[in-house]
Amino acid sequence: MKEKFSWKKRGKSFIYAARGIKSFITREHNAWIHAAVTVLAVASGFALRITRGEWIAVILCIGIVFAAEAFNTAIERLTDIVSPGYDKRAGDVKDIAAGAVFICAIMAMAVGMLIFIPRLLALIP
Repeated sequence: MKEKFSWKKRGKSFIYAARGIKSFITREHNAWIHAAVTVLAVASGFALRITRGEWIAVILCIGIVFAAEAFNTAIERLTDIVSPGYDKRAGDVKDIAAGAVFICAIMAMAVGMLIFIPRLLALIP
């Protein structure tokens, strides 16, 4: 049977999501690294006056990397619960999730290089 729509439950789902983001941001060192790179990318975007399309690419890359890192963190925490001892399969799961973050970060770096390097080179006399 389908549950009746409830604004109260929808509101609570935002509270749970915010709690998850807070846990992720306050406890994960890699999130701090991503945040530092985000500040650098945004500051560079303003300083170098990138276009609207370039901003869209930068913002999408930032979101993808943060989302990938959050998924990785969730997978790692869940894996630690269901497999508290060493298990090669659990290690593989964690490594694959970390690899996904790495793929996203490499992609974001490539996009950033395509956007920022030409602008930086143009500043050299």
